[in-house]
Order: sequence, then structure tokens, then C-alpha cells
Amino acid sequence: MLRRLSALALGLLGTFALASAGQADTLARVKEAGVITIGYRADARPHSFVDAAGRPAGYIVNLCREVVAAVRQTLDRPDLKVEYLTVNAENRFRAVQAGAIDLLCEPSSVTMSRREMVDFSLPTFIDGAGILSRQGAAIQRFEDFAGRRIGVLSGTTTEEILRRALSDLNLKADVQIVGDHREGAALVAGGKLDAYFADRTILTMLLAGQDVPPGLTLGPRYFSYETYALALQRGDDKFRLLIDRTLSRLYRSGRAEGMLKDAFGTEPDEMLRSLIAINALPG
Repeated sequence: MLRRLSALALGLLGTFALASAGQADTLARVKEAGVITIGYRADARPHSFVDAAGRPAGYIVNLCREVVAAVRQTLDRPDLKVEYLTVNAENRFRAVQAGAIDLLCEPSSVTMSRREMVDFSLPTFIDGAGILSRQGAAIQRFEDFAGRRIGVLSGTTTEEILRRALSDLNLKADVQIVGDHREGAALVAGGKLDAYFADRTILTMLLAGQDVPPGLTLGPRYFSYETYALALQRGDDKFRLLIDRTLSRLYRSGRAEGMLKDAFGTEPDEMLRSLIAINALPG
């Protein structure tokens, strides 16, 4: 079942969730309810998105489906149902805190401030910020942002990186918040933005798609390095251990590399192979 997150419902759930912080037991709650709720993004291809048939899809969503299979086996609940709840960059971690979703399955970068809000699994991916601009725009470094109109998605680490870099370098730019990645690309193509700042993998897949206007290019530079992971409620050691065991098994068996190839259409690069090797922990 697909659902979209209601701000009112999230607020009400949050009131009760905050009162029981540190006492999370997702597996017990899921077993009693007979349903596990997965949070995903509709616009974060190839990690987490809605496919042509209207179904949740993507590399990280597929990792979470493996977690769901492990939950079914652990709880001896082969009848366990899965509900999918669409979240966005701004409400995703509050949805985890509130218990509106049991597992956040999208490109969530791990930061120390976010670890104050939620717990994270073993890493799922390594990426970094990049810049999308019109061909010939010559925007390839932070200093090139001066006086430009730069789009970014609110509530993301890329927004934090952009604003901090502009402040540290004493640069003035017109930072504009966009609704989603496709909108950001379209505004650049239409000349309403000079560049769009986002995760390089997502920008790469946007350029490879058929629904993005032509004439755009991805700059060669990484502006940051970020580690993705699955997010869950804080203090839930049993659920986190189950998630980590599932991920490490996928890494050891080689299945994760196959899933990456299916999602991206290419073999994982050396950086991703290193991440997989490091986190292929013994059972």
C-alpha cells in the first residue's frame, strides 16, 4: 500500500513518540500490528523513486525489501504486510522519530546532528555533492557561485554544505529552494537558475533520463563526500542489529554488487567496492 505523509498525522504521532524516546521496539510493534512501514522518496532515482508503474523502486528500496524478508523470518510472520509512505527531504527524520515509518529507505547522509535524532545502519552508499548547469556555463567550483542563482533542495546536507561554503568563503549568491530534483533541472534548463546543487548520483541519473531538458551538464568536481545509511528510531538495538546483519550478508554474498549494477547500469566503482568490502562483516 502506498501512502503520502500527512503533516497533521506526523505532528500527532510525534507528540506520543517523544514521550517514549529511547524505548523503541520496532520488531515487537511490527509483530503485533502485522505490518511494517517503509519510508521512501519519489524523486531520488536511482536510490528511491516511483517507477513507471507507480511502485516504489530503487537500490536502497530494494535493500529494505531484503530487510523486510529478514523481519518476516525472524518474527515467523510470512504474512507480514508492507506499507510504503512517501516522505520528503524535510520531514523524513521526523517521520522516523514519530514512528510514522519503521525504516527510512532513501539516500540519507549520516551526520552527527542527525544521529541526535535517529539511529543509522551500516553504510549503504557513498556519494558527494555536484553541480548541474547549462553547457558552457563554466561553474565548477564554489568561487564560481558568486553572484549566481543556485538551486538546492531544502533539508538536505547539500543545502548545509552550500550555505556553509558561501559563508566561509564570504561569497554572495542567490540560493533558491526548489521542490524536487526535476524542478531544479528544469529551472536550470529554462534559465531561471544558473546551477542546481545536489547529490552527483541523482544528477547523473537525471541526465540519463528522458524527462530532463537537453543542454545540461554535470561538473566534474565532488564538493563533498557523504555516506548514506538506513535510518531507524534511536535506541532500537534489536532492529538495528537485524538490519546490519542483512546488509552485511548482502555485501558478503556479492548480491549487493549485482543490485548496484541493476540500479545504475554499470559496475560499482572502486570507492563503492571498498565500502562493500569494509562492511561485509562476518556473520
